[in-house]
Formats: sequence, structure tokens, C-alpha cells
Amino acid sequence: QVQLVESGGGLVQPGGSLRLSCAASGFTFSSYVIRWYRQASGKEREFVAHISRLGGIKKYADSVKGRFTISRDNAKNTAYLQMNSLKPEDTAVYYCNVRQLQQDYWGPGTQVTVSS
Repeated sequence: QVQLVESGGGLVQPGGSLRLSCAASGFTFSSYVIRWYRQASGKEREFVAHISRLGGIKKYADSVKGRFTISRDNAKNTAYLQMNSLKPEDTAVYYCNVRQLQQDYWGPGTQVTVSS
């Protein structure tokens, strides 16, 4: 079965960096687009970034463009989200996502807190 597990979250000061990982199993990782979303407390889940199957196409929400970088290693079945210049408004639970046949699969998420 499809499994996604995020890791790498934590507490960081404004201006700091974190690298999130999304370890995938149960499907052919290289055949699917991977997306990152986030959900802040009391808010709806929002799109953060998208990477195509071979990594050649990347898209970002305007709020993170120029600060976050999405990548993937198909040999390791893992996707990444490098987050630089973090701001307090980046505080949220971050989720990776894969969509198969109109069905969305999510990991349990990893908490990112940006605070001094």
C-alpha cells in the first residue's frame, strides 16, 4: 500500500533553514508527481510545491518562491523540501502528497515552527 513518511521538521529561528524529507513506499515512486502542502493551525491546507516525475518541472506557491526548493531522488524513493530564509508565517505541519487515479495519499506530516 502507498506510504509516505515526512521527517526533518523542528523549531528554527527566523532566517534559518530546514530540509524536509518524504520517504515513499508501496508504489513506483518515479512514475508520480510529488507535492508538498502545509497546514497552519486554524487554516486550510495549502499547496507549497510540486515536482514532476523526473524532476524537470518544479512549481512553487508565490509565498515560498525563491526561498524553498523541491527536489527528489528516485533511486532512494525520497522527495525533499529545502526551506531557507524561514519566516514565522511558515510555521505549519508540512505534508507530502501523491495522487493516483484521483485518489490523494498523504503522510502524517512533520511540524515546522519558526520562532525566536
